[in-house]
Amino acid sequence: MHQPSMITPKLTTLSIIISGLLLTACGQKTAAPPPPPAPVSVIKIEPTSAPMSFELVGETAGYRDVEVRSRVNGILLKRTYVEGQSVNAGQTLFEIDPEPYKAALDQAKGGLSIEVARLEKARADRDRIIPLFKENAVSRKDYDDAMTAYAAAVASQQSAEAKVREAELNLGYTKVVAPISGMTSTVAQSEGSLVSTAGESGKLTTISQLDPMYVTFSYSEEDRQRLEQMTKAKTISMGDSKNIKASINLSNGAKYEQVGKIDFSDNRVDPKTGTIRARAIFSNPHSQLLPGQFVRLTLDIGKINNAILIPERAIVQSQADKLVMTVDKENKVSPRTIKVGRADAQGQVRVESGLQAGDVVIVEGILKVKPGAIVKPMPASAPQASQAQAAQ
Repeated sequence: MHQPSMITPKLTTLSIIISGLLLTACGQKTAAPPPPPAPVSVIKIEPTSAPMSFELVGETAGYRDVEVRSRVNGILLKRTYVEGQSVNAGQTLFEIDPEPYKAALDQAKGGLSIEVARLEKARADRDRIIPLFKENAVSRKDYDDAMTAYAAAVASQQSAEAKVREAELNLGYTKVVAPISGMTSTVAQSEGSLVSTAGESGKLTTISQLDPMYVTFSYSEEDRQRLEQMTKAKTISMGDSKNIKASINLSNGAKYEQVGKIDFSDNRVDPKTGTIRARAIFSNPHSQLLPGQFVRLTLDIGKINNAILIPERAIVQSQADKLVMTVDKENKVSPRTIKVGRADAQGQVRVESGLQAGDVVIVEGILKVKPGAIVKPMPASAPQASQAQAAQ
């Protein structure tokens, strides 16, 4: 009789154990836990009152730029100041050969002496003939001739006096003085040159008054129209239009300590550029600003009512659109298309459309998330968020 094998139960038990282990291993692989939500820094949109400012490129210009010119012809003898240094109004800058004008003055004075003598004779003749004419001792013609000669002598003396004054003026013009106080530029004519009152040879130098200093700039017609629309819609509260404050940053990024204001805005649009010229004026007591510098000009226009501001770093450029990543109540990421204005000096951008009060926007960690992903939002001000992102 055939006996049952004792090995079969053992093999069956071993097979069950191996199968169980394989099933357990497969179960552990398919049930791997998902990665934890990525921590992101977020801000909650809260409308606020914010300053409205425009940032433009400006160019400095002297308050007054005056060309110093010769008012008489002659040889330039010497220069009496240092180029590029400041001068005071009335200070002598150049000297032109005065000798021809001294001779002309002497000649004019001689002519005046002759006319004075002629006037004295004519006056004496008039004084003698008047009583004789009253006694009918002289004719009417002699009386008229004496009176005419006296009047002519008076006119001749006045003409001679005018020539003396003209000669004195020309002699005085041989010393060219500064018409205003300011900084001088390079000399246009050197000593020994023949200068004249006509043409470029009469230009000697230029003086720029540097205190105060102008900053000229242009703004677009579109900006002007947008500002008017916002004012009518009461989106902004304008300050005093006659005292719009201005500040500038120099080419090295340093902020100029003086605050200026707008003192001129043109009433015409340049048809070639579509811009409007304007000008700000700044105090320049230490001559820190020089003509011809390019600066960044910021205009303080007023206050924006119920403004929605977000950091510029929260914006993602997607082809022609600008996007932000928002987080909903379930901590799920969703993109939002927005329309923005200009960024201010603090890197804040005003959102004109696309967001509203209560929306939550990601400002840090944008590159680590995708639309539809679940994130762990943290306030942007909390240091834990940046530390957690750095640890990833």
